[in-house]
Amino acid sequence: MALTAEERVRAVEDAVRQLRAVLVRAGVTLPSLRMDPLTAAAEGALPLVDLGRCNLDTALRLTVVLEGAR
Repeated sequence: MALTAEERVRAVEDAVRQLRAVLVRAGVTLPSLRMDPLTAAAEGALPLVDLGRCNLDTALRLTVVLEGAR
């Protein structure tokens, strides 16, 4: 059964909230983290999560967190 547009958007919004919470606990803030609005309007597939842009310090913190998760 295919998801409705509202269900797709809700699923991605939930994923963004969860990702933001995990990143904050790890000391990483992606200020532009959001659901991509263009893909939210598309039919069919789930909208994309836009991780956005970040500064060098944030990129390095994210790298440390991801390396630690390996």
